[in-house]
Amino acid sequence: QVQLVESGGGLVQTGDSLSVSCTASGRTADIYRQGWFRQAPGKEREFVAGISWSGGYKYYVDSVQGRFTVSSDKSTNTVSLQMNNLRPADTAVYYCAAGPSRGEYYQRDAYDYWGQGTQVTVSS
Repeated sequence: QVQLVESGGGLVQTGDSLSVSCTASGRTADIYRQGWFRQAPGKEREFVAGISWSGGYKYYVDSVQGRFTVSSDKSTNTVSLQMNNLRPADTAVYYCAAGPSRGEYYQRDAYDYWGQGTQVTVSS
């Protein structure tokens, strides 16, 4: 089993920056990739960004490309998502996920483990 604990999030204004982090514990050797998803009220959970466990490969959804940066710190088993130039449309609960080498980064089914989620709210 892998446990994922998220931190960060909060309330910011349009154009502000915010960072969320996710620390993995347990059988981290089972992790091939980690991803960030978000879910806004009344909407499906959507992929935001992903990173290989080695940190050598990163993948972003078009709507955050150039504004968000995903990174990893293997010494602490932590993956972070730095979010710049935030917009009200970025408001959602952000979830960290981890999974094996299966499927595509943007697929929810590619991930076996999920964090509890952290709220990000961007006011206009």
